[in-house]
Amino acid sequence: QVQLVESGGGLVQAGGSLRLSCAASGSIVSISAMGWYRQAPGKQRELVARIITGGSTNYADSVKGRFAISRDNAKNTVYLQMNSLKPEDTAVYYCNAGLVERPSYRYLEPWGPGTRVTVSA
Repeated sequence: QVQLVESGGGLVQAGGSLRLSCAASGSIVSISAMGWYRQAPGKQRELVARIITGGSTNYADSVKGRFAISRDNAKNTVYLQMNSLKPEDTAVYYCNAGLVERPSYRYLEPWGPGTRVTVSA
């Protein structure tokens, strides 16, 4: 069974940095896109950053210049380096991936359980 597991969340002061990791495990044929989303209390889940196989990335306007997404294809892992954190970055961060599993060769878009990031003022 394919699953995603995030790590690296925590409490940090404004201006600080955190690095999130998300590893995909299970029988995976290939992964196309991997991305990070976040959901703050009382708000809808929103895209933070996304990276596709070729390395192209896109970011939410609110994090451009502060966050950087990268991936290690050999480890089926995606990272989110978050710098210059602000209190408004406080949210639960979720990992998502578009992948093909083995042996069914079905296309799936699983989510991780999330990791909490809290930025204090």
